[in-house]
This record gives sequence, structure tokens and C-alpha cells, in this order.
Amino acid sequence: MAVLMKMNFLLRLWALCLLTIVWLTVSVESGPLMIKRHKVRCTLIQYIRCYLLWQFCPLECPTSCMMDCATCKPVCSCNYPGAVCQDPRFVGRDGVTFYFHGKKDRDFCLVSDSNLHINAHFIGKRNPKMKRDFTWVQSIGVLFDDHQLLVGAKKTSNWDDNVDHLELVFDGKLIFLPHNEGAKWLSPVVPHVMLTRTTNTNSVTVEVAGNFKVTALVVPITPEESRVHGYNITDENCFAHLELSFKFYKLTDNIDGVLGQTYRSNYVSKVKMGVTMPVMGGHHKYSSSHLFATDCAVSRFSGNSLLGAGAGEAAEYASLKCNNGINGNGVACKK
Repeated sequence: MAVLMKMNFLLRLWALCLLTIVWLTVSVESGPLMIKRHKVRCTLIQYIRCYLLWQFCPLECPTSCMMDCATCKPVCSCNYPGAVCQDPRFVGRDGVTFYFHGKKDRDFCLVSDSNLHINAHFIGKRNPKMKRDFTWVQSIGVLFDDHQLLVGAKKTSNWDDNVDHLELVFDGKLIFLPHNEGAKWLSPVVPHVMLTRTTNTNSVTVEVAGNFKVTALVVPITPEESRVHGYNITDENCFAHLELSFKFYKLTDNIDGVLGQTYRSNYVSKVKMGVTMPVMGGHHKYSSSHLFATDCAVSRFSGNSLLGAGAGEAAEYASLKCNNGINGNGVACKK
């Protein structure tokens, strides 16, 4: 009888240990409050020890990280120079973090140089307790040479990681990328333009050889984020938006824009340091009339844009609201 009782005790103890191990495993992978953490891997074959090795994003950025192939460790993409994330939070070339809130349903110039111009369309909602809008970047319009590129997040109510919320348009034509990591699209007329899916859905890298590279990730405002920051997000709209990471290959020292100005060799940060939320002001200087306009006060673009900045040309692309959720001035809805 004593032996039987001892065996039962050991079995129960073994079962308890097994359950504890399973719980710890799930907790480590999911993080606090069972947040689902994305996985990333190195896709550069020259880093053979790290090549295609999956790793979970760090706890501090469970859904927005990238793999540093050299160290073989996932790093928070929103903490690197050239990042534009969250409400929008910028990291300049100098490594200084600042916020630029702009205004909801407006377009602002992020980067303007002689042959590169990037505007962002801001979405958001008003907080009656504050003097500003809560804002996020829904889409970017990129102009280079005589081409235009749109990368956007479709409006959605209920978020599903397995559903693709990316909208990609090049020179007015929708781009279809298979929902497979590593799937590529090469422009048939501009061979130096390439788009690559970095995950099966909601993440893409766009590269124009010799000019720029941007990684865009579509993310929602989660209920937990809404609760912590007081966004008051409802079931009608989860405010899907872009988290962006820019890399530039060919810039002049005349570059401007909210982010672009930080790439000048003589740039000195204009934000107040040592505060909880250093804010870049002067939104009127960076305001654009539509997503593909080059008419902001700090514009430096001299390329032959398809839309131009003239009032007559801009009128052809009036303010539209597409069924796919992409909307704003300068956006052309196509099937």
C-alpha cells in the first residue's frame, strides 16, 4: 500500500513538472499577457551559421523586429536609424528618437531630395482630452525618376495575421505578390525595382537599386495598446498602419523632410532632449496637398514625377476613398 501511494505521488509530481515545463515554454515564446511573438530569420546565405534559422522577436518588440545576420540575433527594427513606427516615432540618422504627430487624414513629407521624395498619409483619431490627434502612418507615396510607388495598409476591423493587409501599387498598377516568404516581384520595365515578401503576409521589402530600401510591416492597434495609451479603439477599425525601416544609398546634403533632414552632415537635432516624448514641430512646413505631391515647403525633388505639383495636375487625382481601404488625395483606385 505504501509503495502504491509513493508511485501515485511520483506520477502526480511528474505530471506537475511536465505541465510547468509546457507553461514556461509557452510563456517564453509568447511573452507577457500571451502576446503572440513573430518569428524572423536570416535570408542571406553568406551568413551560413545563421542562414534560415528561425528566432522569436524580443519581448520589447514582439511583432516588429528583424534578424541581424552578423550577430544572429533578432533586433527591434523600430530602434534603428531610419525607423518610423507607432504614433509616429522616428529615429533619425543621428540616432535621436523623436515624435512627429502631424494631423489625421493629412499627408506629410518625410523625405525630399533631388531624386527621391517620400510622403506619408496619416490616419488617426481625436482625443478630446488633448490638443492633438493620435496618428499613425497608413501609407507612403514614393517618387523617384519618373515613377511612383505606393505602399499602404488596408483598412480593417478585425485583425488576422494570416490575412494580407498590404496594398502595393507601382505607376498606377496593383502589384500581386504570392503569400509566401521570399516571393519577389520585379518591374518588367524598370528592372532595378524589386519587392520581396519578408513574411507570408503583411511584410515587404521594397528596393530601388542605388537609391533606397524600405521594409514595411502592417500592424494593428491591439486592445492592450488601446487600453494603455487611451486610444479608445473600437471594433469598427483597428487602425492598421505601417511600421517602416528606411535605408538610403544616394542622398545629397540638401535633403529635407521630417526624417530626411536628419541625414544632412550639418544637422543638429531640433527636438527638446531629456523629455519623455521629444516632439518635432512645424508640421506646416512638411504638409503636402496629396500623397504624390512635391509641393511641401521643404521640397527638394527635381525628378519628373508623374503627378507633378501643379494645381491642374493634382486636380486629376482628387480626394478618393477606395473599397480596399486606401484613401487620400492623389490616390487612384484601380481594380
